[in-house]
Amino acid sequence: MPLPLPRLRTVVLVTGAALLAKRAMRKRIQNSPLWPLPALENPVSGHSDRSPTTTRRLLITERTSPAEGVVRLRLEGSDLPAWQPGAHLDLLLPSGLVRQYSLCGDPSDRDTYTIATRLVEDGRGGSREVHTDFHEGMEVEVRAPRNRFPLAEAPAYLFVAGGIGITPILPMLRSVAASGAEWRLLYGGRSRASMPFLDEIEKLGAEGGRVTIVPADEAGHPDTAAALANTVEGTAVHCCGPEPLMDAVAAALPPGRTLHLERFTAATTSSTDSGPFEVELRRSGRTVRVAPDQSVLAAVREELRHVSYSCEQGFCGTCQQRVLEGEIDHRDELLTDSERDDSMLICVSRCRGERLVLDL
Repeated sequence: MPLPLPRLRTVVLVTGAALLAKRAMRKRIQNSPLWPLPALENPVSGHSDRSPTTTRRLLITERTSPAEGVVRLRLEGSDLPAWQPGAHLDLLLPSGLVRQYSLCGDPSDRDTYTIATRLVEDGRGGSREVHTDFHEGMEVEVRAPRNRFPLAEAPAYLFVAGGIGITPILPMLRSVAASGAEWRLLYGGRSRASMPFLDEIEKLGAEGGRVTIVPADEAGHPDTAAALANTVEGTAVHCCGPEPLMDAVAAALPPGRTLHLERFTAATTSSTDSGPFEVELRRSGRTVRVAPDQSVLAAVREELRHVSYSCEQGFCGTCQQRVLEGEIDHRDELLTDSERDDSMLICVSRCRGERLVLDL
């Protein structure tokens, strides 16, 4: 039965309007600077093989204080990802902050992670949140361990730790002590009361005088030059602690020794050692200017508010972006050599020239 003429006219008009709207939208999309998406064959910005968004929830089953101003947390789960001495995990705080803490427990225990953190009074709030808000029975969210400070294979070892810098080194001490390798430890801190794990460390090094404890209130600063002078060629030197301690070790390192450092923050750089430069955001069709005292992340987020970030210290990898053109001034403590070829962490790294092009 044919449609009545008025109804047929209505159907024709509606259909025609829909077709016109569809064509207009297609033209508008094609003229957009964001069309087509992706503009590149394999855009990888904001992603990496380490899968930074993969998280799991663990239960705090024990909270203790191994030293003044230090909290140790035992986090329990089941069949946790394996780790080796020197590894750390990301702790996702309820406030939204992400902090990295070295694992200081037993790698053979696949149901438990142990971390320790010192309260930093003038810090950015992460340690205070842990000390104030984290208690037994609470669930916390973590990302799987990563290791940028592995225990090297060597005929002998010298470990140098300052304060809470003992946390990644403690599992190393247990490992080399169990293997029978030749090792020594130089451990400094403000006072004995402020230095965590002293009892266990002194027991590990009870034979052969392997451990030298240097509380600043009793003996001043550790003599790193003397400790290094007593090492044999081929010794692996693992150091974690405040920047001045690591600088002293690096300056006094004899030839034939390898140095391995673990930093609490990105390496110190001056805001004036890099001039302004431009960053083209290729897929967005925009260009931003980065000032000498401004991060690439800050400049980019003025145009693209959705760009992900977290630690802002070059540790977590959340802000990793693919670089299409330009020479990168890498200032992070995370990316591998292969990743540095074509990507950067835009929260800390900069440009060595006048222009970068990002896959954004």
